[in-house]
Amino acid sequence: MGTVEPLEYYRRFLKENCRPDGRELGEFRTTTVNIGSITTADGSALVKLGNTTVICGVKAELAAPAVDSANKGYIVPNVELPSLCAERFRSGPPGEEAQAASQFIADVIENSQMIVKEDLCIANGKLAWVLYCDIICLDYDGNLLDASVFALLAALKNVHLPLVTINEETGLSEVNLKQKNPLIIRKHPVATSFAIFDDTLLIVDPTAEEEDLATGTVTIVTDEEGRLCSVHKPGGSPLTGAKLQDCITRAITRHKEVKKLIDKVIKSITPK
Repeated sequence: MGTVEPLEYYRRFLKENCRPDGRELGEFRTTTVNIGSITTADGSALVKLGNTTVICGVKAELAAPAVDSANKGYIVPNVELPSLCAERFRSGPPGEEAQAASQFIADVIENSQMIVKEDLCIANGKLAWVLYCDIICLDYDGNLLDASVFALLAALKNVHLPLVTINEETGLSEVNLKQKNPLIIRKHPVATSFAIFDDTLLIVDPTAEEEDLATGTVTIVTDEEGRLCSVHKPGGSPLTGAKLQDCITRAITRHKEVKKLIDKVIKSITPK
C-alpha cells in the first residue's frame, strides 16, 4: 500500500464509488452456505461471506420448562470468537464482541419470532426442547453478524427433532428416533450490515479493515414480508432517516438473495 495512510487510500476508492477489493459500495462479497456438515449436531450450517467463515451447530436436549413459562421451551444462542479466527481475539472467556454478538442473536430470535418458544413445548409444565445454538467464527474478516444470522437460520432449517411422548402410566418420556419432524420456522430473519464512512457514506458487508476505518456500523434485520425485525446500531455516526431508509431497501433485496441460497441448498439435500 506504500506510504498512503489506510483511510486516505480508502477515500480515493470511495470517491470512484468502488472499494479496494473491486466491489461496488452496495455489493456483498461472494456468499456460500452448506448445511448438515456437522454430523454430531441436530442441525448445522457453514456460511462464508468472502473470507468471513461461520459455522452454526444446533444441539437439541430435553428439559423441564421454567415454572413461570410452563408452555415454553428454550433457545440458547452462543457466539464464539476463538483466537484462531483472527489475531484480534484472545483465548479465554468470551470477550466483549462475542458477548455483544450473542446478545444480538438472542434479540433477533426474540424480535423476529423465527421460532416461537411455545412450539418447543412437548408436555405443558413437564417437558420441553432446549435448542443450544453454537455459532463459531472460524475466520474473521468483518461482518460477523450477517454471517451469524445466516448460519443460525440455515442450521435451524436443517434441524429434525424426534417425536417425544410421555407415557401416561409411567410418566416417563419416550423418544421415537424413527419419526423425526422438522423444526417449525415461522419467520426467516436476514441481517444486512453497513459500515458508515466519514459520517455519511454507507458501504454494505464491510471487511474487518473497513470496519476498523469506519465511523460507525448499522445492522438491519428484516423478514420475508419486508418487516423490520431490528435495527442494531452500536454508537458511532448518527444516520438520517433517509439514509436509514436506503439501508432498509438494500436489506429487503438482500433478504431475497439469502432466502434463494437457503432454499436452493435445502432442495439439493432433500431426499427425492
